[in-house]
Amino acid sequence: MGKITGFLEYPRELPPRRPVKERLRDWRELEGKHPEERLQIQAARCMDCGIPFCHKGCPLGNIIPDWNDLVYRGRWREAIDRLHSTNNFPDFTGRVCPAPCEEACVLNINDDPVTIKQVEKQIIDHAYKEGWVVPLVPTRRTGKRVAVVGSGPAGLACAQQLARAGHEVTVFERADRIGGLLRYGIPDFKLEKHYIDRRIAQMEAEGVTFRTGVDVGVDVSYQDLRRQFDAVVLAGGATQARDLPIPGRELKGIHLAMEFLPQANRRVAGDRVPNQITAKGKRVVILGGGDTGSDCLGTSNRQGAIAVYQFELLPQPPESRTEEVAPWPYWPMILRTSSSHEEGVIRDWSIQTKRFSGDDQGNVKRLHAVRLDWVKENGRMVMREVPGSEFTLEVDLVLLALGFVGPEKYLLEQVGVALTERGTVAVDENYMTSVPGVFSCGDMRRGQSLVVWAIWEGRECARGVDAYLMGRTDLKATPGPF
Repeated sequence: MGKITGFLEYPRELPPRRPVKERLRDWRELEGKHPEERLQIQAARCMDCGIPFCHKGCPLGNIIPDWNDLVYRGRWREAIDRLHSTNNFPDFTGRVCPAPCEEACVLNINDDPVTIKQVEKQIIDHAYKEGWVVPLVPTRRTGKRVAVVGSGPAGLACAQQLARAGHEVTVFERADRIGGLLRYGIPDFKLEKHYIDRRIAQMEAEGVTFRTGVDVGVDVSYQDLRRQFDAVVLAGGATQARDLPIPGRELKGIHLAMEFLPQANRRVAGDRVPNQITAKGKRVVILGGGDTGSDCLGTSNRQGAIAVYQFELLPQPPESRTEEVAPWPYWPMILRTSSSHEEGVIRDWSIQTKRFSGDDQGNVKRLHAVRLDWVKENGRMVMREVPGSEFTLEVDLVLLALGFVGPEKYLLEQVGVALTERGTVAVDENYMTSVPGVFSCGDMRRGQSLVVWAIWEGRECARGVDAYLMGRTDLKATPGPF
């Protein structure tokens, strides 16, 4: 805990964001930082709650009360050690995690929660500034070789844990740069890519080898990989996007979000992107109200869209938690306004797109939709079209941010692993698949999820791999969430 009466004395306070007009002119991080003394005041709000529900609300089991107290007392070196004990990459989660820990904060029952995410971010930034984040090179090598397929947060966390256990780890990535959706999905204004680069440098110093531009299952077969390595970890994510098979889908100017966002990231990185999908000078409609849709929104506004609409099939969520739907401390489905929404958007809910129509050149020009009424039938919410609510919207670019349905199957079929009913990879309690020596973690195993979940999965999978190779493991277990 922090100061015993801190939560009574100090209000929740976040550092200011850069003005909208300023941040729309660049791709830099938009949130500021507290001076150290103000951050210590925020950490002081952590109360003596007895049972730290924040600790269980976090998928990583971060020991939040401990490092809040350490920051309050100015013991920064101990704070980063405590934070790193459960989280390999707080520089990622401190920026892109939606902070389920704050929703589970006891103070959140009848007040504003502790600014846990902000404290986390500034702990790791302070640690880098002081030179405390250094490679942890193992004192012994096991002689065992592990291939990790996929370099998103799950693959990176798994690889780092295994390297620190003394194994020789090679990470394979089909893209030209390491990072998965951290690199080619999340926009730079949420996560600048130098944060990834410095972690890659740390991992290389710890002995991890990175091979980019290698599509396992295409450029190299699973059989060849298995002959070279003692264990294989499948951490390729859930990259099969949900499409919208309605009339007019074939028109030019209708794209999946993950066709649009990676191109923007490449352009920001300085790459040439021929025939780039861009929102500049266009009327944009984003279908899907989640984080990916929000990322498309912020990117479209920075590219110079004339207007941006965001439509969601589901009804508008309540503005605050309800005991019937989302009792504390569980994650509530409430209306959330992201930094991208602050920058300009027309949002609407309960809308179903029926078809698209275009011009003589095959370009999309109109979206045809209908409003919905959601009613409860036999205990389930069902949608009904509202008679006479049909409307048409002039559009130039449609971005489909409808989520992901699971992992791509070409490598999984080659390996021959068993799948779950949802199409994800089935594993046992040690994260091993139905094929001995082959493991899986992250979105490829659990389906589309959060970065913080991916890191937890990678850490737990590493324990399973280490135990398989050595007969036991000293890698630390992290407590699960609720």
